[in-house]
Parts: sequence; structure tokens; C-alpha cells
Amino acid sequence: MAAKKYDVKDFRLAQNGRKRIVWAGQDMPVLRRVKERFHKEQPFRGMHFSACLHVTAETANLVQTLKVGGAHVVLCASNPLSTQDDVAASLVRHDRIPTYAIKGEDHKTYYRHLRAALDHKPVITMDDGAALVSLLHTDYSHLASNLVASMEETTTGVIRLRALERDGALKIPVIAVNDAATKHLFDNRYGTGQSTIDGVIRATDMLIAGKRVVVAGYGWCGKGVASRARGMGAKVIVTEVEPVRALEAAMDGLEVMTMREAARVGDLFITLTGDMHVIAKEHLKAMKDGAVICNSGHFDIEIDLKALKQLSTRVDKNVRNSVDAYVLPGGKRIYLIGEGRLVNLAAAEGHPASVMDMSFATQALASEWAVKNRKKLTPKVYEVPKAVEDWVAKLKLGSMGIRIDTLSAEQQKYLSSWAHGT
Repeated sequence: MAAKKYDVKDFRLAQNGRKRIVWAGQDMPVLRRVKERFHKEQPFRGMHFSACLHVTAETANLVQTLKVGGAHVVLCASNPLSTQDDVAASLVRHDRIPTYAIKGEDHKTYYRHLRAALDHKPVITMDDGAALVSLLHTDYSHLASNLVASMEETTTGVIRLRALERDGALKIPVIAVNDAATKHLFDNRYGTGQSTIDGVIRATDMLIAGKRVVVAGYGWCGKGVASRARGMGAKVIVTEVEPVRALEAAMDGLEVMTMREAARVGDLFITLTGDMHVIAKEHLKAMKDGAVICNSGHFDIEIDLKALKQLSTRVDKNVRNSVDAYVLPGGKRIYLIGEGRLVNLAAAEGHPASVMDMSFATQALASEWAVKNRKKLTPKVYEVPKAVEDWVAKLKLGSMGIRIDTLSAEQQKYLSSWAHGT
């Protein structure tokens, strides 16, 4: 298996994957500009990249961009249920990019794929949840000294990496791509907001209007989901542990309560916290018959799945595509979407290409910045440079036909000086 340069489901899917990749690329004008420049300048010539990301049509456009820039890229899945099998097949067949990803892969296969990516001996890694970085700090620590940097594109991963840095245990430079405004303000809010509701509707055919939708967590992802659900007529309830975020939700006109309170009244529950057991045993016991639960945080630990199984007398699998019914004593049913994994990828297609355009352009340019500044980087978590963000935002505005004002010399002087009065 180690010698095999790919592990995908079925090459007969490749042509359909090609169509999907091209379709997404049409809505990614900023990344296309990056790709054109990379083709000319070859910033990654001969460098080994390993990416552990959701294997989607949008991701395919990113790895194509890296390859055009001279990189030798290997791709594996960051989530067992997020892979689009036709895209994975196309990347191997049409782009000759070694890809290790099969939708629904088991735990053993998932880790075999992670190891295949690191056996590539990368100098740049890209993570969505710090899976590769975790292995680089354990089983593959011998590779850490050769790593230029790792890009981390999700909130959960950045939290883990900042904890490593605080403990003095971080061995490599990391760029917190998730914390870039051109990522979290748009990808997390608008991308997660739309794609999460899309996943719920595809899986359940639920009418959102009139439902009590419980949104656990009011970070940027939670804000996006709450906004979309409210816009479709839902009565949105927010649960939080952060006082400022809870206050913000209340002033946004949403109900705020504890999960214990919300569990008794909610129709649809969506977790977006990055923490474990946000929906715990006591909450599951309190839910009403027919409650639907799902997760749009990174890992499948936000819902206590072990407790759900223990409470159930039986599980009716696939009552609809991506939906399992857990039957509790007395006949009460709780419906779980996507096995508790990312609902927007397990039951839908993930974020729209237009919003991933900014995230992946930022990702690509942050990698270029790391390569150019490799001699200065030390094992710490770095922010994406403002110049990169401004460039991406301006290009995105241009692609939308939007023009903005610029400061005059007089205005710039006024803003940069303390000497001027009112």
C-alpha cells in the first residue's frame, strides 16, 4: 500500500468530478488570479506539499493552483465523510495529484491516508483540524525540523495549535489562516451558514419556517447559521458559555438559554462549538419525540454519540439518506444527521465556491509568504499578513464589480497624526 500513489473509490467517477471542479473554478476568480501568477513565478518549484483538507471541488482548485506553482502535492481527507469521490478520482486521473480519500472511510483507513500524506516528506503542510500537525508532533516528529510551516484553516485546529504554543510544545511555524478576516468573516459566517442549512434540508426535507432551531455556539459559524435559519422563518435559540457572545445573541434579537432549557423545546439542534458533548445525555433524554440533531463543528464529538447509543433500544439506519433514527424507551425517536460529523459535507456539498475563493486564495498566498520568509520563522502561531488580506479583498470586490473610495493625502495625514484637533 505504501507504494501506491492514490487511494480513491472509483475511477469511473473521474469525468463527473472533472465537471464539478471546472464548475467550481468558474466562481473562484481570486484564486484564478493567484494561479496565473504562480504559473509565471513558480514560487514552490520542487517543494513537497501535503494537504489534509476536505476533498471537494473547491479544494481541487486550490491544489491545482499549488501544483501550477511548482509544488509536488499530496492530498488526503480531513474528515471521513467530507470527500467527494468523483473529485478525488479526477485529481488522480486528470491532474496526477496523489490523493488518498474515500467517503465513509473507516478509522484505520483514515489514519493510513494521513500517514501516506506525511510519507511524502512535506516542507509545507495544510490542515483542517490539525490532524497532520498532531502526527508531526508524535509519530512523524523527525520531519518537523524540515518543515517551513503549516497552514491551519479551521477554528478547532487553531485552538489546538495555540494551546501547543502556550505549553512550549509547538515544534513548527504555523500560519493561522482561519483567523484571517478574509477567511472567518466570510467562509465561517456565510459559507457555514448557508451550507449547514443546505445539509439539513437535503437530509430531512424539513421546513425551517416555524421550527425552534437551537444553535449551540455563537461564534462566526453560529452567527451564520442563526442568521440563515432566522431568515427562513425559524425561531432561533442560542446556547453559549461566553457571556459577551450570549449578550450579542440576545441583542441580535435571539432567544438565549441553557442547553438544558433548550433541549425540552427544540425541533432542530445544530452544534458549532468545537468542544465535546455540547449535547450530552441529560439533553438527549429531555428532547421531544422527532427532534433532529446534527453537528457543524469540526469533529463528531460535540454530540455524545456513546450516550445516544446507550439510551436507545434500537437504531434504524438510513431512514433517509444521511439520517439515522435512534429509538428510545417508550418509542421516542431522535434523528441524527451524518453520524454527527460535519452536516454541510456529510449531507451536502460544503461551502459554495464563491466564498471558498477567498479562503483558498488566502491559503495559497500565506504559503507563498511562509516560503519567502522561511529563514525568519520560528515555532509559533503567525497571523496572515495584512497585505495578503487586503489584496484578496480588493480582488474579490473587483470580481463583484464593486469599487470603493481611497483616502486623500490630507485624510491619511489626519488619521496618522495626533497633532490635529477636531
